[in-house]
Amino acid sequence: MNHQTTLKLLKMKRIVLSMMLVLLGSLAIKAQKSIVIDINYIMENLDSYKKAQEQLDQLSASWRQEISEKQDQIKGLYNKYQADQVLLNDEMRHQREDEITAQEKGVMELQRSKFGPEGELFQKRKELVQPIQDKVYAAIEEYATSRDYDLVFDTSGSIIYVNPTYDKTEDILKKVQ
Repeated sequence: MNHQTTLKLLKMKRIVLSMMLVLLGSLAIKAQKSIVIDINYIMENLDSYKKAQEQLDQLSASWRQEISEKQDQIKGLYNKYQADQVLLNDEMRHQREDEITAQEKGVMELQRSKFGPEGELFQKRKELVQPIQDKVYAAIEEYATSRDYDLVFDTSGSIIYVNPTYDKTEDILKKVQ
């Protein structure tokens, strides 16, 4: 056998081996039972989640109102300062500027404490929504294990196509309610 023939045989063996691996891999995937659900849809259709969301919206609105009122007070102080500025000596001018700056910092701190990453809204959302999410995930796990499903996909992820027969969202929603 010459060198070229040996190379062709090696190339053919690689191709056949690659095809066998692809075939075996696709058979393994086909053997797994999977379903698709839409967790967002389930959450949005739960009364407990709707009530929690309403509470969070009301809380958020009241805090936004409080912040808006404080910002309006600061604008009033600033407008008064600008109107009185020519009548104020340096010490009084600095005192008013410091007062305005302190109030602005206070509003920024209030915003951070209410709406920041570790703020009260985040904590309240965790307190109200986490138990509902835990209940949904437990229902999904129980549903999947009782029916011998291997994989559960959430449509809010990056799934491009789903055969509607695999969408078990309504079944999970009924189980949670």
